[in-house]
Amino acid sequence: MSKISSDTLWEQAAAEVHSREAAGGEEDRGEAVSERTVFLMGSKAGGKTAILHRCLDRDEPSKPTLALEYTFGRRARGHSTPKDIAHLWELGGGTSLSDLVQIPISAVSISSLSVILILDLSKPNALWGTMEKLLQAAQNQFEKVSSQAQQAQKAKHQTPVQPAARVFPKDYPDRELISPFPVPLLIIGSKYDIFQEFDSDKRKVVCKTLRFIAHYYAASLIFTNIKSESLMSKTKSFFSHLAFGMERGKTVSCDSTKPLVIPAGSDSFSQIGSPHTTDVDITSLHAKNPKDLWKKVYERVFPPENTSEQRELRDPAKDPQYSELQIDAMRAQKDQELEQYKRNASQSWKGLELT
Repeated sequence: MSKISSDTLWEQAAAEVHSREAAGGEEDRGEAVSERTVFLMGSKAGGKTAILHRCLDRDEPSKPTLALEYTFGRRARGHSTPKDIAHLWELGGGTSLSDLVQIPISAVSISSLSVILILDLSKPNALWGTMEKLLQAAQNQFEKVSSQAQQAQKAKHQTPVQPAARVFPKDYPDRELISPFPVPLLIIGSKYDIFQEFDSDKRKVVCKTLRFIAHYYAASLIFTNIKSESLMSKTKSFFSHLAFGMERGKTVSCDSTKPLVIPAGSDSFSQIGSPHTTDVDITSLHAKNPKDLWKKVYERVFPPENTSEQRELRDPAKDPQYSELQIDAMRAQKDQELEQYKRNASQSWKGLELT
């Protein structure tokens, strides 16, 4: 193609774009497409992918998430309007791959980012550890991004500007006592169908603890079950609020005998009360702060899982979630060949030393 025809083609394309924009009418002018980022993380095999597919109305079978996966969702605000875009990142492997938070939490995304933490209610012994490690990893990355941005401004001889903090109304419950998460946070308790069969006292411990954590971080909290249309409808409402800025449902349920549905700002420490204990003297726990007290009480009821097993599975090749019969068999054969090679090489070097 000659340069003249190429230039003409680009001019025609540009003219076509301008004509389409003009055809949108006066009411569409200035209406920019909104782009937001939502980062999902949580319990291993806790139902993150299944929940995400339901929220996006995708009828797809759920597969184990490989490390960190990206997808996107689109939604129109009205008839003949641009579709808003939600960039969706999902972290697999539970806590074992928490280092990967640095990819979705970046200087580019931070201004429009929300985080969804999905915790498996059917495995309460792993719940606190999963929550604590993933939220801490995310917070560390937020601090790192903020620090790098300030250093870059100093290098350009500009006055460092602190990232915009979340703004809360003056009447927000316990405003002076909470420690808001850097960005909007939604905590989802999954597999409620299994959890509801638990002993009543154990359910109360989990419910009160998650209510405390959610309020402490100024987060929303909802329990769900992908088999329940009613619960998934409420969950989708919370998701759409973060992903597309849609109106969030006004339902509030703090009753531990029912699925919790608590939008941020709808709870308070006075309503939550003290940690649910039956045989523990709180004063004997020597907690450093309220959050540490809740942790100690929770772990008395639900001792944390063996961490040595978690360290062992840090290598995804050893994780049964990603097992592939033929590949694993070939890998085992190659490992044996490598060990044999090492032994032969070692004997060869010893022979050379003797000679």
